Amino acid sequence: MIDTPKEFNLKLQQWHALNERDLPWKSNANAYKIWLSEIILQQTQVKQGTPYYLNFVKKYPDIQSFIKADLDDILALWKGLGYYSRARNMYEAAQQINETFDGLFPNNYQDILALKGVGKYTAAAIASFAYELPHAVVDGNVIRLITRYYGITGDYTRRATMSKIESLAQKLMDHAILPSSHNQAMMDFGALQCKPSNPLCQSCPFNNQCIAYLNNQVDKIPFKTPKIKKTTRYFHYLVLMNHKGIILKQRTNEDIWKGLFDLPMIESDSSKPPSEETFFSILPSLKIKKTCIERPIKRILDTRKHILTHQIIFANYYEVSSTCDISRNENFQYFKNLGTIGYPSLFSKFLKGQDL
Repeated sequence: MIDTPKEFNLKLQQWHALNERDLPWKSNANAYKIWLSEIILQQTQVKQGTPYYLNFVKKYPDIQSFIKADLDDILALWKGLGYYSRARNMYEAAQQINETFDGLFPNNYQDILALKGVGKYTAAAIASFAYELPHAVVDGNVIRLITRYYGITGDYTRRATMSKIESLAQKLMDHAILPSSHNQAMMDFGALQCKPSNPLCQSCPFNNQCIAYLNNQVDKIPFKTPKIKKTTRYFHYLVLMNHKGIILKQRTNEDIWKGLFDLPMIESDSSKPPSEETFFSILPSLKIKKTCIERPIKRILDTRKHILTHQIIFANYYEVSSTCDISRNENFQYFKNLGTIGYPSLFSKFLKGQDL
């Protein structure tokens, strides 16, 4: 039987008293410094992010000095940390603070959440650590602890599962004595005890209640549906147009876009344009006579990237002039009014730049 929230929190705080992580931004309740640390750590390991945090605090010790900073100076300090949009968002958020809150860091959850680059996790961290507001922080460490303890087997990236995790985390927070201490303990526990791999289950204070541990599912929780590896394909389209319209072919094989109309196409194993000789050697497979096509075959447009659920398509387009009525071939038809047929969105993108 799982613990009540009060029992859980008592065990958690007893563990935390002996195992708390020593991090430079934990020693104060300054909203600006907490914000700074949380943004830096959004996609960065603590070890890598710590010196950047210290450098920022040294140059910009408070929100007022940060507000006055030039974006170029902020980006220079950020150099090497990656994901530069975080630094740009910080700059914009500082301008928001200056214009909307008279240069004072906002002190309630909704106002903090409204800042550029601040999501629910970061807003909860600032609200609880700086102002002792009871908002549960739900980061990767907390997700791992909650899903294992309660035996949540659903994909945590799905909205329904995440809502359940957030609800349980908030329920524990609602019974906490000190929001900042509770959130920090939850994150520290996930980072040090309930680790992603090789968690310390034998010494865990929750091992008699942890559903994942009791059911031998620790290595399977939290669960995330594996990403399907996308196949990369290279399409080379032949664009044949005249006063009758544009030549299209209905796709009939067991492949993507079956039943839709598309340009005649050659598929290769590379985005590199096939040679003219290759084009002419493949024409018979399209049931187009070589004598019907004039040289040269001219490439138009840059390579277009099109992403499907299971495939990534790189499309090239080549303008072709014909001396024959290719529409006599049962595979092809001229179309001037395309509103009556279905075609792939990739072809739709191509059409936007054409005069048809």
